Amino acid sequence: MIAIGCDHAGVELKKAVIAALEEKGFKLMDMGTDGEPCDYPDMAEKVCREVTSGNCEKGILICGTGIGMSMAANKIKGIRAALCSDSFSTKFTRLHNDANVMCMGARTLGPGLACELAEIFLTTGFEGGRHQRRVDLITALESK
Repeated sequence: MIAIGCDHAGVELKKAVIAALEEKGFKLMDMGTDGEPCDYPDMAEKVCREVTSGNCEKGILICGTGIGMSMAANKIKGIRAALCSDSFSTKFTRLHNDANVMCMGARTLGPGLACELAEIFLTTGFEGGRHQRRVDLITALESK
C-alpha cells in the first residue's frame, strides 16, 4: 500500500498520479486533500505516519513545489523524503538513500513526468551494501 497526499495546490496532479499508478496495479491510500485549503505540514504528517506505522510501504507527497512537503516530511522520525523532479535523482534516491517518501511539485512538473517519476520511485529497490552504512548514519541523526 502506498500513502499519497497533497495540499490544495497538488490536487489535480495527485489525481493523475493515482490514476496512472492504479492502472499499473499499485494500491494507494488517498490521504487527501480533495481541494479544500489545507496546510502542507499537516498533509505531510498524515502520509508519513502511515509509512512509519507500517500501514504503508512508501509515501508520495505533492504541493506547489514539493519543497515544503519535503521539509515537513523530513522532520518526522523514520522518514527519508526526497524532492523528485528528474528520473536520475528519483532512481538514485531509492538505490542509495532508501528514500521512503517522494515529494513532487505540481507547479514544476507536468502529469506525464510526475507519473513516470512515481513509477520509478515505487519500482526501484535499495542497493544496500555500502549505502546501508550511510542510511544508518542518517537515521542516527534523529537521535542527536
